[in-house]
Amino acid sequence: MIRRFALAVVLTLILAAEFSAGQDIKVAAAADLQSAMQDVVGRFQEQTGKTVRVTYGSSGNFFQQIQNGAPFDVFFSANLDYAKKLDAAGLTEPGSYYQYARGKTVIWVRKDSTVDLSTGVRALLDPSIKKISIANPEHAPYGQAAVAAMRKAGIYETLKDKFVLGENISQTASFVVSGAADVGIVALSLALSPNMKDQGRYAEIPTSDYPPIEQACVGLKSAKNKQLSQDFLAYIKTAAVRDIFVRYGFDVPGPSGK
Repeated sequence: MIRRFALAVVLTLILAAEFSAGQDIKVAAAADLQSAMQDVVGRFQEQTGKTVRVTYGSSGNFFQQIQNGAPFDVFFSANLDYAKKLDAAGLTEPGSYYQYARGKTVIWVRKDSTVDLSTGVRALLDPSIKKISIANPEHAPYGQAAVAAMRKAGIYETLKDKFVLGENISQTASFVVSGAADVGIVALSLALSPNMKDQGRYAEIPTSDYPPIEQACVGLKSAKNKQLSQDFLAYIKTAAVRDIFVRYGFDVPGPSGK
C-alpha cells in the first residue's frame, strides 16, 4: 500500500511538471527590450494565463548559446543578422522570422553631470569625462552603433582608451547610473525606462550616424511548447505591442493586419 501511494505521488509530480512545462515558454531577449518586454509579457500573461520567462542579454551571446543548444523557445535579437543566420542554419520554425523594431541610441548622463549634450556625440570630448560606457562592440549591436557614430565624428581614436565595456546594453547603462562611468551611449528604450528616465538626461544620436539597429525575432525549432511560442510571436505583431515599443522609443513596422 505504501509503495503504491509513493508511486502515485511520483506520477502526480511528473504529470504536474509536464503540465507546468506546457504552460510556459522561455524567451531570450536583447537587453534593450527589458522594460518594454516586461509590459508586453505582463499583458500577454494576463490575457492568456500562460507564463513567459524572459532572459535578457547580448544578442551575440544568445546567438552562440542557441547554436550550442541553449533551451530557449523564442529569440528576440537586436541584430536581425543573428536571427537570419539561425534561420539559414535550420534552427528556427519556418515562417517565424519577424522584424519587430529598429532601435535608437542616445548619449546619457546622470542629472548631476555638467556635460553639455547639445553638441551631440562630440560632447564626449568634454575633458571632465574620464570613462565612457558602451556595449562591447564584439557582440552587442549597440556597441557597434556607438563605435560607428564616434568614427563618423572623427573622435573614436581620441576616446577609445576611456571605454568601459558592458556585456550588454543594460549593463552599459548601469555603469553610468552607478557612477562607474561618466557618460554612456545607450539604447533610447533604456533612457525612457522607469529605472532611468528620472535619473538623468540624454541626447539622441542621429540614426544616420550609425548602421540601422534592425531587430528581429524567431521561434526556435527546439521549442518545447511550439503552440505557445507561435501564440506569443503572433501577439508581438498586434497594435497593442507596437504601441508599447513606440512608447519606449523604437521605430516599428506598420500594421500586419491585426
